[in-house]
Amino acid sequence: MARPGRRPTGTRRTAPRNTRRDREDLDLISVLARTVREVEAAAERGRVTPSVRTRFQVVALLLREEHARVRADEGGSDARRAEQLKRLDGVATILAKTAVRDAGLLALLSEDAVVSDAARALRQDVLRSVGLESPPEEAPPAEPVPAAPAPERVVPQSVISRQLANPFLAPDFSAARPTAPRPQRLAGWELLGPLLRSFERAGGGDPAGMALPAPTSRQAAGGRELMPHQARLVAAAASGHRTFLLADEPGLGKTAQALLSAEAAGAFPLLVVVPNVVKTNWAREAGIWTPHRPATVIHGNGDTIDGFADIVVVNYEVLDRHVGWLGDFGFRGMVVDEAHFIKNRTSQRSQHVLELSQRIRSRTTRPLLMALTGTPLINDIDDFRAIWQFLGWIDESKPLGELMEALEGTGLTPADPGFYAAARRCVVDMGIVRRRKVDVAADIPARRIADLPVELEGAAGRSIRAAERDLARRMVAQYERALANRGSGPGEGIDLDLVRRVARSEQKEAATAASGENVFTMMRRIGQAKAGLAADYAAQLARSAGKVVFFAKHVDVMDAAEDVFTRQGVRFSSIRGDQTSRSRQENIDAFVNDPGVAVAVCSLTAAGVGINLQVASDIVLAELSWTDAEQTQAIDRSHRIGQTEPVTAWRIIAAQTIDARIAELIDSKAGLAARALDGSDEEVGSSADVQLEALVALLTDALAAEAPSALPSAAQTGT
Repeated sequence: MARPGRRPTGTRRTAPRNTRRDREDLDLISVLARTVREVEAAAERGRVTPSVRTRFQVVALLLREEHARVRADEGGSDARRAEQLKRLDGVATILAKTAVRDAGLLALLSEDAVVSDAARALRQDVLRSVGLESPPEEAPPAEPVPAAPAPERVVPQSVISRQLANPFLAPDFSAARPTAPRPQRLAGWELLGPLLRSFERAGGGDPAGMALPAPTSRQAAGGRELMPHQARLVAAAASGHRTFLLADEPGLGKTAQALLSAEAAGAFPLLVVVPNVVKTNWAREAGIWTPHRPATVIHGNGDTIDGFADIVVVNYEVLDRHVGWLGDFGFRGMVVDEAHFIKNRTSQRSQHVLELSQRIRSRTTRPLLMALTGTPLINDIDDFRAIWQFLGWIDESKPLGELMEALEGTGLTPADPGFYAAARRCVVDMGIVRRRKVDVAADIPARRIADLPVELEGAAGRSIRAAERDLARRMVAQYERALANRGSGPGEGIDLDLVRRVARSEQKEAATAASGENVFTMMRRIGQAKAGLAADYAAQLARSAGKVVFFAKHVDVMDAAEDVFTRQGVRFSSIRGDQTSRSRQENIDAFVNDPGVAVAVCSLTAAGVGINLQVASDIVLAELSWTDAEQTQAIDRSHRIGQTEPVTAWRIIAAQTIDARIAELIDSKAGLAARALDGSDEEVGSSADVQLEALVALLTDALAAEAPSALPSAAQTGT
């Protein structure tokens, strides 16, 4: 057998990979080592572009394949195999150290990471460069495959009622703009690839977003005032702009901007597609910013929705069963929140979103289309494609309409040196808007709390609401027994003095009870039910805005959150009360110093004081504290000297439960404490006060529900 060496020029090796020769193995490992060093250098410089991510993923793919092949190869000597595995392990070590510098790179190491078209093409190029090719994939034996069940499609009764109530409510699609003939000069050019590459080639001084007009007013409904950066985007919608990729960092008010842009554009009815964790918050924000526009949220089959609403909010998970009637509803605008959820164009949810967008664009003259995401790119520049397609800028193969006209207007082709900069400018002007907290720091408070209400669905939610009703009924029974024992009737109103005595009795029993349902066990169960939703939101923040501090009161809530982070490939530090001082400091240092550690999971009591976490400007409060002081202490772990950005604390609230009432009470006690510190004679509330007031509110609401006319008497209220 000839000694392995350089192949003659012009020859090509196409043998299957399991017959490759030793020299070629070494060539491949050398290529992987050289490539991973290039990626490492780019990561150290902070220049992790989409092309760098593509090379990183190709190294990970080939490394995994080569490692498995070498271990399975029984043809060589043990010493030879050990040498090859040692070299591969060296490449793997560099790969891992590089991944911790960037969350996007780390996600590419997952077994189920989506392999982009660019990565597949580069993988083939690498193999061919060392004279190797992948063997053709063998098709599995043909077996009868049962047809996938068709998705359940529903039409809520309220939507049918809307259609029947008034024939004039039927959507009129006659005014849809006809498709204009496209210019022909660039018709023969492949343009999508150059458009995407134009963003890879962007320099540091190139604009990140379109020019926005100066706002004519910052006033919104109800006397609220928009921040300047928000008002500028709304002014763009008012001036006639209709498509936006709004990529502001979390905490800059994208929801309010979208709602008020729809108001400025007259884009109602408006469809809003969101992740499950934020759909209740969208309805809440609509009530704040567009209170005259009724909003409805689709849960499950939509049995409870308002078919006459102006704003329809639906989450990705149930979109499949509603896509039929939604497409015929006559929407004049569509918002997709966390739009990076549709980056995989082959997924079902992406297909449904794109279908709805196309139907709206084909039936409505200049609809408002908005894609909201703090993370427009996750793995690859190709992540832009689905978002651009949703906005109507492109289709599967070419630019459309206004974008094509803008490209024609440049007078350039992809062969011209200036095309890429001009093409990127054309795309940006279609509606890309990107602002960071640090860019608009003067617009937003240095420290603020943003409530995020979530719906507790499923068995856990039903159980918690049932337990809350049982607690209320138990206190009502005690209240009624007390009235009967003193020989007095119900009276003209609720006896607030008796209500407080009953609530205080319940509070005392709960504090000493070893088992059974009470206000403390209920709050713990609510925390457990919120844990997954809160962790999912924290993971989204980490991907889009950087490091996040996650606070919880109970260990089981921290455990549940850490399970979510582990499944999603999000690296975290854990700071708990049962750690040694050394272990605690190691976890703090990992979060502060390691760029790959995205989340610090902290005990509200153990980590709420004495540590500095100002590397993060976003905080998630998964469970409520009983006092504002404890909540403030937690926030101040990040909001302290050394913090360069405004801090936002995202407080996760279980809607329609006692959780929401306690949040209101904590806020009211915070105001009381502030007045006391300013010299007022008011007594500052304690945690026991909040617990008592929560029970008083629960009992009062239950009594009022049983007898709606029973209001507290003037004598009891002191008026």
